[in-house]
Amino acid sequence: MSFGEFEPTIMDNEAYGAAVDGVLADFEAATNAQERRAAVQRWDEMVRQTVSWESWVYIRFSQDTTDPVAKANKDKLDRVGPGWVALENKVKQALSQSEHRHEVEQWLGGHVFDIWAGDLAAFEPAIQEDMAQESKLVSEYMQLMGGMKIQFKGKDLNYAGLMKFREDPDRDVRYESNKLLWGWVAQHQAQFDRIFDDLVKLRHGMARKLGYDNYIPMGYHRMKRAGYDQHDVARFRDEIVAKAVPLVGKLRQVQSQRLGIEKLMAWDTSLYSPGGNPAPKGDAAWMSAQAQTMFEGLNGQMASFYKMMNDRGLLDLETRDGKSPGGFCTFMPDLAAPFIFANFNGTSNDVRVFTHEAGHAFQSWSCRDASIMDYVWPSYDGAEIHSMSLEFLTWPFMDLFFGDRADEFRWNHLAGGLTFMPYGAMGDHFQHEIYANPDASPAERHEMWKALEEKYIPGTNWGDIEVPAAGRRWLMIPHLFHTPFYFLDYVLAYTCALQFWVLSQSDLEGAMERYVEICRLGGKAPFPKIVQTAGMRSPFEAGCLDEIAAATERFLFPS
Repeated sequence: MSFGEFEPTIMDNEAYGAAVDGVLADFEAATNAQERRAAVQRWDEMVRQTVSWESWVYIRFSQDTTDPVAKANKDKLDRVGPGWVALENKVKQALSQSEHRHEVEQWLGGHVFDIWAGDLAAFEPAIQEDMAQESKLVSEYMQLMGGMKIQFKGKDLNYAGLMKFREDPDRDVRYESNKLLWGWVAQHQAQFDRIFDDLVKLRHGMARKLGYDNYIPMGYHRMKRAGYDQHDVARFRDEIVAKAVPLVGKLRQVQSQRLGIEKLMAWDTSLYSPGGNPAPKGDAAWMSAQAQTMFEGLNGQMASFYKMMNDRGLLDLETRDGKSPGGFCTFMPDLAAPFIFANFNGTSNDVRVFTHEAGHAFQSWSCRDASIMDYVWPSYDGAEIHSMSLEFLTWPFMDLFFGDRADEFRWNHLAGGLTFMPYGAMGDHFQHEIYANPDASPAERHEMWKALEEKYIPGTNWGDIEVPAAGRRWLMIPHLFHTPFYFLDYVLAYTCALQFWVLSQSDLEGAMERYVEICRLGGKAPFPKIVQTAGMRSPFEAGCLDEIAAATERFLFPS
């Protein structure tokens, strides 16, 4: 079935509740392990059905945030979703406390109970209505972003359309496009601040209802983090400051020299090549054909996977009015397939985003037959290893997209990744401060961000563009609104992805073997185990950045 033919249905909460009760009754009444296993499998099929509908609704709403039918379905999801969580947790708790738990462990392995323990620690029926309100606020943010229209160069542009001018060779164009973007943010700043303030207070209230001092531990449970804590994360951020921040400073000096600019401003930082960054040499359809050739050269399984994605209409790559910004990948169990969403705007970022989301898609497709839905995806930190690593593992095929400018793309790609590491760590540090101080005012939050910029991205100069200069740049980071503490996962995964990059320089085939192995592992292991299985150093080891920082420096700044 193609995505266009797919119209999933769901049970209402009353019917779903009755079905869950039936599953638990059958599990308890079963006379042998086979019957108990059949009951759990029936419940898992119900979970897969709800996940399929949820993914479909999210895709359709993201494709057009102005579509009233899509919006109505998203509103319905916001209302009923927390009820599903409550019912699913009812099963998880019953199985966790059952005298037959060991049978489930023999079948599924013990890690699923670790996953469920985190889920149970982040939920009680008392917060169900709060979760519905949280989803509603996130939808409001998505609509606000999706409705962006800014007139520039005679056109009404959405976010992706405007962002391509960040890389324009004309410095005045870069400045004007940034000024217009932040002018739009200024016009809507009260709405941004109100949405975020409501989210922070709502999340803090939920955490207090669950017995936590603040939202931070609850947020970690929601992210399904295991094997490390806040102190490990803080040490990793310190490692970023010590190893990555100085390299970024060196990069900015080189960038300034390349561009012939004495004083690098914030609107210059996305441009690395004075004549303009390399761009793909064709449109989305052309790029899709090149991608098929790339995957055929990289890995036979990926080639068949990508052909399936194309044939079944599981790609939405081009930007358009009303479409939510950014890119993502989601999975629909009832289709046994993922979906890739992007906003191509004719820049090199199209290739980076595409290979990133293809990494997520290939991993979930590799686990489409997992014994339970919780094993289709790893936790967020582990999932980003697959996406970010594929960005670098596809480097040998960048000539397909950029021709004789492929080497430029590779240099720019690595440079851009390096600059993200301190930025991502700063976003994580900011969120820890936000949720440790939930009563801070919007103005105080902006001051928090501004202070952290001095530590993580010193020297950033916005000139007379007031909104980001006043510490409000974070308002345009969707993850801070919809998935607290996610931002660090990109930095953790980037640390692993760069290790794949180092290995691929001498042994691409060996790197791909390790990559496919952890894709198949899926959610069967926590982040530390995935890193270990890949043969990589953990980001939480002292000196974890030494080797990759040295390799990055050699590549970017050859003597």
